[in-house]
Amino acid sequence: MTIKYNVLIADDEKDIIKVLRLFLEKEEINIYETYDGEMAYMFFQNHELDLIIVDIMMPRMNGYELIKKIRKEKDIPIVIISGKVQLDERILGLDLGAVDYIVKPFEPLEVVARVRAQLRRLNKSEHNQKHEILKYGTMELDKEKCIIQIDENTVDVTKTELAIIEALMKRPGKVFTKEELYECAWGDTSYVVDDNTIRVTISRLREKIGEKRIKTIRGLGYRLEKNE
Repeated sequence: MTIKYNVLIADDEKDIIKVLRLFLEKEEINIYETYDGEMAYMFFQNHELDLIIVDIMMPRMNGYELIKKIRKEKDIPIVIISGKVQLDERILGLDLGAVDYIVKPFEPLEVVARVRAQLRRLNKSEHNQKHEILKYGTMELDKEKCIIQIDENTVDVTKTELAIIEALMKRPGKVFTKEELYECAWGDTSYVVDDNTIRVTISRLREKIGEKRIKTIRGLGYRLEKNE
């Protein structure tokens, strides 16, 4: 079997890792495992990884601190799998730079689908090295640097936020359904679309670029205002 991707799982529950390994290795994914935050960080520093799956509650260094340290060094996809179900916990995880947040207990096939979607997006980005800058009104989106320039202010965005705002900027005025935005950001709608994740991501974008730029169309989805 040819190994395509290297994925690190950081979780102190070894049974969780065992289940994930069983399903993910069928997808030609090479799995590494660590059981606390410090071990995961050391492993990250010394190995080439394509994606990291992180639990929040871990000894020595929790998942949030681990994500912060990794984000200072590399823009690698990080998927959180946690028993913390509160909305503020999910918002915090996504704000720190995670590309997805999956609540325990989970369906293994859903985790596989979400991981596969992230790796597919990663593969596409590696083959697209063109430095593209999108402009709309006073906004300028630099895809390579993952930043938005508004007037003289620079706004950092995550890869998930970038994918959504890029779609909106390319077709201002078009109403994007939640399913369409989910596919733009996560690359797969073969599982149930998480409305809450979409709302959180849109909310973060509004905080960064201005509340009025993205309009909610009740019962349909979202659009970028034409009168920018």
